[in-house]
Amino acid sequence: MSSILIHHVIILIVLVALAVVPPSVARKRHVVDFRAPNLFPESHVWDQSEQHFVVGSWSQRSIYTVSDAGVVETLIVDTDLADGVIIAGLAIDSVNRRLIAVIHSEDPLPSFDALAAYDLKTRKRLFLVPLLDSDASSRPLANDVAVDFNGNAYVTNAAGNFIWKITINGESSILSKSPTFTSQKVDEGKPWSFCGLNGIAYVNKGYLLVVQSNTGKMFKVDVDDGKARRVLLPVDLVAADGIAIRNDGVVVVVSHHKAWLLKSQDSWAEGVVYDEIPLDVSKFASSVTIREDNKAYVLYGHIDEAVKGNVERETFRIEEIESKKDNEEENIWMFVLIGLGLAYVMYWRFQMGQLVKNMNKKTN
Repeated sequence: MSSILIHHVIILIVLVALAVVPPSVARKRHVVDFRAPNLFPESHVWDQSEQHFVVGSWSQRSIYTVSDAGVVETLIVDTDLADGVIIAGLAIDSVNRRLIAVIHSEDPLPSFDALAAYDLKTRKRLFLVPLLDSDASSRPLANDVAVDFNGNAYVTNAAGNFIWKITINGESSILSKSPTFTSQKVDEGKPWSFCGLNGIAYVNKGYLLVVQSNTGKMFKVDVDDGKARRVLLPVDLVAADGIAIRNDGVVVVVSHHKAWLLKSQDSWAEGVVYDEIPLDVSKFASSVTIREDNKAYVLYGHIDEAVKGNVERETFRIEEIESKKDNEEENIWMFVLIGLGLAYVMYWRFQMGQLVKNMNKKTN
């Protein structure tokens, strides 16, 4: 056997070894346990530039970073905010290196809702804009936020079922009060019946994807005119909370008990659920973020216990979730590559055999 053939055989063996080792064996899921007394984080986001997570708090007017090793450091302390405010949603404006934070407070009444923007270099606040509604009868409840490539922010109102738009300069307006948001039936007997529009994500084609907790529906909203359409899905995303979009277009939606992975072939006129991942119901997942290699991480903040009363807790968790369907597809592609490699080796051996025969004929 020639050295060239040996080289090809070794490559083939390596490919086979990689394919037959399940991803779960090759690599453990990444789990980040971190300690922060009574933080009760509601949301988190991955900062790709600095390579750390950013988390808010259900009860503190501060924002923190969490490293892969679970080291917690203070990022922002905004003393202008009242004690007990909720950092409800977070987003990274990577183009302008800003951190966008949704602020909500109900104590003391009346409730206060606002959007804050912070410079990630200087850690100084750029603006704090109140989020208002012209309808005095509508109770605001600012929830989650997404940012487009121009620096505009979009904030969901979970109580009023509408979406604010805040420009890069801090000018606030209502983007959408579509009747589509209130056209779906709500089960009043469920504990999450009070929570309407919740998680929100920006798609670079010029629209938003928004989930609604109390109906389990998802909506596609145009960022120019605010028109909304319900995305047709085969199942309701019961108690949907956070939403994030992977680089390959897959949408990840989490509730307190489950994560759904969604795909669409028609720019989200309709979609399919191609995997459902059970979550730890005892830890109360509330948000999801995407980091490199399309890895999805959920945040367990134990917020349900914090709402019930004065609960003391100091350990929290950010955990990678894995899709078995994704792993199966990866294995299929690996076997396809092996098949192509084997075909190449066989073809090469055939060609070499023919070459040897022809040389023997000429020699004879």
